[in-house]
Amino acid sequence: MARAVASGGALSGLAGCTAPGNEALREGGGGREEEGRGGAGPVTLTVLTHYANEPLKSALQGAVDAWNAGAGMGVGVGPGAGGARADADADAETARRRIQVRTTAVAFPDLLTTYMVRQAAGQEPDILHPYCLWTGQLVRAGVLRPAPPEVARQIRRNYSAAAVAGASVDGTLYGYPTEVQTYCLYYNKRLLHAAGIAGPPRTCEELEDAAYRTARRDRHGNTLVQGFGLSRSDDSTVVGQTLALLAARGGRFLTPDGRRTALGSPAGRAVLDLEHRLIERGAADPGVSLFKAFPAGQVAMAINAGWWTASLRNVMGASYREVGVAPVPGRTADDRGTLATGFLMGVNARSKHPQEAWEFLRWLNAAKVPANGSKAGGAVGKPVHGAGRSWQGQSLVTRMSALQVSVGSMTGRADDMRTLLLELAGATSVDPNLRPFLDALHYAAAEPNGPRAQQTKTLLRKNIEEVWTGRTPVDAALRTLSRQVDQELSRPY
Repeated sequence: MARAVASGGALSGLAGCTAPGNEALREGGGGREEEGRGGAGPVTLTVLTHYANEPLKSALQGAVDAWNAGAGMGVGVGPGAGGARADADADAETARRRIQVRTTAVAFPDLLTTYMVRQAAGQEPDILHPYCLWTGQLVRAGVLRPAPPEVARQIRRNYSAAAVAGASVDGTLYGYPTEVQTYCLYYNKRLLHAAGIAGPPRTCEELEDAAYRTARRDRHGNTLVQGFGLSRSDDSTVVGQTLALLAARGGRFLTPDGRRTALGSPAGRAVLDLEHRLIERGAADPGVSLFKAFPAGQVAMAINAGWWTASLRNVMGASYREVGVAPVPGRTADDRGTLATGFLMGVNARSKHPQEAWEFLRWLNAAKVPANGSKAGGAVGKPVHGAGRSWQGQSLVTRMSALQVSVGSMTGRADDMRTLLLELAGATSVDPNLRPFLDALHYAAAEPNGPRAQQTKTLLRKNIEEVWTGRTPVDAALRTLSRQVDQELSRPY
């Protein structure tokens, strides 16, 4: 899960390093897809992921170990999997013996650079697990292979619009969305109650008022409680919280075609003005670590993604009961808008075993197993043939959805998430604070992921922080940002 973003420009040395035949690849196009069944010998697939730390590392490895051991091996079966009953039994044992999977994990800040270095050195993995922000860069550099037609149809049918958009470039899908992060408002119930506020704010005006009422300083002017937390820890937090507020007001960072900035709109000015006022009036202090202050009960409200629930629960212990989650406030109480970010699993354009790679990804992301039989790692359940949403009274989910919920995250499959977060909530330890993030899947907007998305995100962060520090007025920062981003987007790749 993204907590920071690797530096831009990691693809600069690969502008001409397009995979052979990739110029002809489109969704389900030819290229090297037919090479996958080139022989009956054993195949070892490699996966390069950012799941280098617990609990993500063990969760994914548990799924891979189950595949390698042949547990629940039917490939492409179950509701929405795009396969038939005949795919399962006889082929399962053959697949188990013929296809094995090996994972390699690197820290997220190193992920993009590692992909590029290995691609240039001819050591590319068969399966990639990139941040969706980089999809356009990876496609332009010839790294990602378009999804086969049946996989693309299945993804469009079963995943939220934001998840599909994040895994697509110019309408072509390049993999299965894995974790999907939507942004909501975290709040401390105790701090709001102490300020005489009955519940979370529903509008931007209520948010600003609550921020001033909950903020506290000592007699020396030192911050005791921030009314609203603004984090400068990395690109994802600085930009994510701002774009979530922007979306809730009906605004967006770039124009729909992705060619120019749109942050100079009234909504964009309103959001930056709000953040600047909160800092100027002492209700927010970006110099204080949000990730330490909020769990310590020193921040009343903050905007962040759903992954934070698991972190807060682990750090805060019994005090976590003070944490609530609500939609990001908009102009009116009925407005709904926020940001969605995520990751995808796709197949390398240079993989010698693309068909086998898609088989494994279908097993992990599409074939369904009983939800209450999916352990952390989500991989050991037996596939269900010819079933709908339930089988013998048991709800069904994909292994990837079960894996994500086991670590406090979500996929973009709203039906799976509803099953895991709501239907099974009484029988499991699923966090009810995840429900607003599930609801947000229906209205969240995907983070722009064009070929220069990383560079423009870095520029956005820089100009937001210029406003936060008071070095640049809002209007001047918006003018600078528009000029810089538009220039970056106009550059030939």
